[in-house]
Amino acid sequence: MRPEVLNPLFAETETLDGVGPKLKKPLERLGLSRLRDIDYHLPERFVTRRAVENLDDAGEGEQIVVKLTVMEHRASRSPRAPYRVLAQDTLGNVLALTYFGRASYSAKKQLPEGETRWVAGKLERFGDTLQIVHPDHVVAKGSETLQRLCEPVYRLSEGLTQPRVAGLVEQALSRSPDLPEWIEPTQIDKAGWPSWREALTLAHKSENGPARDRLAYDELLANSLALMLVRADNRKRKGQPLRGDGTYRGKLELPFPLTGAQTRSIAEIEGDMAQDAPMLRLLQGDVGAGKTVVALEAMLIAVEAGAQAALLAPTELLARQHYETLRRMAAPTGAEVVLFTGRDKGKARESILMGLLDGSIDIVVGTHAIFQDAVAYKNLGMVVIDEQHRFGVGQRLMLASKGRHAPHVLAMTATPIPRTLTLAQYGELDVSKLDELPPGRQAIDTVVMGQAKIAALVDRLAAQLAEGRQAYWVCPMVREMDGPEEIAAAEARYAALKDRFGEDVVMVHGQLAPELKDAAMERFARGDAKMLVATTVIEVGVDVPNATLMVIEQAERFGLAQLHQLRGRVGRGSEKSFCVLLHGETLSETAQKRLALMRESQDGFYLAEEDLRLRGGGELLGTRQSGDTAFNVANLEQITELLPKAHDDARLLMDRDGGLDGKRGAAARVLLYLFERDYGVKTLRGG
Repeated sequence: MRPEVLNPLFAETETLDGVGPKLKKPLERLGLSRLRDIDYHLPERFVTRRAVENLDDAGEGEQIVVKLTVMEHRASRSPRAPYRVLAQDTLGNVLALTYFGRASYSAKKQLPEGETRWVAGKLERFGDTLQIVHPDHVVAKGSETLQRLCEPVYRLSEGLTQPRVAGLVEQALSRSPDLPEWIEPTQIDKAGWPSWREALTLAHKSENGPARDRLAYDELLANSLALMLVRADNRKRKGQPLRGDGTYRGKLELPFPLTGAQTRSIAEIEGDMAQDAPMLRLLQGDVGAGKTVVALEAMLIAVEAGAQAALLAPTELLARQHYETLRRMAAPTGAEVVLFTGRDKGKARESILMGLLDGSIDIVVGTHAIFQDAVAYKNLGMVVIDEQHRFGVGQRLMLASKGRHAPHVLAMTATPIPRTLTLAQYGELDVSKLDELPPGRQAIDTVVMGQAKIAALVDRLAAQLAEGRQAYWVCPMVREMDGPEEIAAAEARYAALKDRFGEDVVMVHGQLAPELKDAAMERFARGDAKMLVATTVIEVGVDVPNATLMVIEQAERFGLAQLHQLRGRVGRGSEKSFCVLLHGETLSETAQKRLALMRESQDGFYLAEEDLRLRGGGELLGTRQSGDTAFNVANLEQITELLPKAHDDARLLMDRDGGLDGKRGAAARVLLYLFERDYGVKTLRGG
C-alpha cells in the first residue's frame, strides 16, 4: 500500500485548476499525468534578465526588461514579412518589437499606440535598428515583469506555453506535502542540502545546484535501495545447487578454443550455480565476444545436474537465431533443444508443453511465451535472459515463480555498459565481463565519408553485391519529419536503392507489422535478398555471416555505443568487412570526435567509457539508445558523482539502520513509493 502522505502527489492533473480534457492531452504527451510528474518536470534552463532604465544601458544579445512607449504599428503587405511595432525608451531611443505570423494578433492587442508598457526579451540588432523579436512578456505594470528577472524554461509540447506550465508547477508545489527525511543526516549536513519540498521549490526558481543534486540523489537512493532489497530477497530464496559432471560439456565441439575471459566467466557461473542461493549474474560481452557459448555451457551444467534450462530473447527473430545456433552447437551432446514462441499452435504447442512438463526437453529457447501461465516445467533450474536491458527488474523477479525453487538467472547484454552505469542499472546482479574477442574474428575497416559521396558508395556496393556479398543500410528514422530536408528516411532510401537493385533490396523498421518484418529478415538471412535497408531495429542480434558491408547514414545522429552495435552486424564470416559512416555537411565537435573514435577503436568497453565522457551531462545513453535507464531527474554527471554515495547510503540503511523497519526505513518506504520503485518493498512481502 502506498503511504497516505503521498496521496496528494499521485492525484491526477485534472484536479488542478484549469486542466480539462483539452489540456490533459499535451500534458500526457510530456508524461505528466499526476501532480508528482509536474513537480518533477524541472526547468531545462533559466533565462536571466536585467532591468535597464534605457537602451543605452543594454548590450546586444542581452536579456532585458525595459519601459517603452508605443509609437506606431507597421504591417507589411506580405503575410510572410514581419509585423513591427515601433516604441521608444525614456531617452527617445527607438526599438522595433518584431512579430512573425499569427503572433502579430497579440501585438495589436497588447501594444496600443501612445501607451506605456514594460517589455521583456532579448535585445538584437537588425541592420541599423535595435529590435526584440517576439517579446517574452508585455505588461502594463512593471512589477510583474521585474519579478521574472530569472525565469524557468520548461520542455513543452504543442498546446502548452511557458506561463501555463509555470502556473501548473506553482499549483502542484503548493499542494505537495512535507515528507519525512530519508537521507542519512550527516550526508545532508555535509552537502548542505535543503529538505525535499524546499529542494523542489528552489529547483523550479533558479539554477540551484544543491537543490538539483538533492533531488537527483533521492532518485539514485531509491534505485539503489530497491535493487538491494531485490538482491537481499534473492539471497533468502531457496534455490537448488546445481553441479554438473561434464558429461554433456565434454562432447561440445566449439568452433574456436575458449578465450581466457570465457573460461573465467564460466568458472564464476559454475561457482554461483553450486550455491543454495539462486545466481543473479550479468554477462557483459562486446559484439562477437562469444556470449552464446558461455550461456550454452551454463545451461548444460543445469542439464547435467538433472534440471532444465530456458533462454529468453526479446524478439521472435532473436529467439529463432539463438535456437539455430544452440541446436547446432549442442547436437553432439544429445541435449534436447526446442524453440517455443507465441506462434506455436495446436499439436506442435501441445507437444512442447508436454516435453517441458515431463522433462524430456532439456533446453527451451523462446520469447515471453516460455513464461506464460500455461507453461509448466518438470524442474526449471536455469534461465538465461538475452539483451538484459529489454527486461526490467519486475520481469527478472517474475521468472522466480516458474521453478519449484527459484532458478539461477544469467542475464546477458551485448551493450558494453560503463562501470558507473552498471551499478545504476544492474545493482542487484554480480557481473562477468567478456573483454576478449575469439580468434578468427576479423577487424572491420571503418570509413567516414560525407553524404555527397553517396553515388560512388552505391557503385562500390553494386560491385560487392555482384560478388555475392550482402549489405546493410541503416537510416536514422522512418519517415521525413518536420526537419531538415537531408534527413534520410528509411522509406525514401529504400525506394532509391530498389530502383537500382530491384527485388534484391528488402526493408525493416519498427513501424512494420511483425510478420512483414520477420519475412524480410528471413529473406535476408537466407541470402534471397542482398541488401537490408533498416532503422536501428537490427542493432542487436542479427547474424548473417555473408554480410560484409554496413552503411550507416547520418552517423552523427547516433551514439557511439549504438554505432558500435550496428558495426558488429558485419565481420561475422571469413571475408573482409567494411563499415561506412556517412555524415551530413555540418558536424559538431562532439560528432567529429565520436566518428574519429569509431575509426580508431573496435573495443566496445573503451567506446562506452569514451561516449560517457563525451556526452557529459547529456542524455544517459545517446538517444535512449541502449536500454532504458530509469532516471528522469539525475543527469550523467550527477550519476557519476552521487551514485556511489547513494549506494553506500542504501547499504548503511540496510545493514545498520534496521532496513525498512527502523525510523529512517519508514521514510525510505515513502521514497520507494514516490519513485515507484515499490517492487523493492513488494519483494519484502514475498514477491
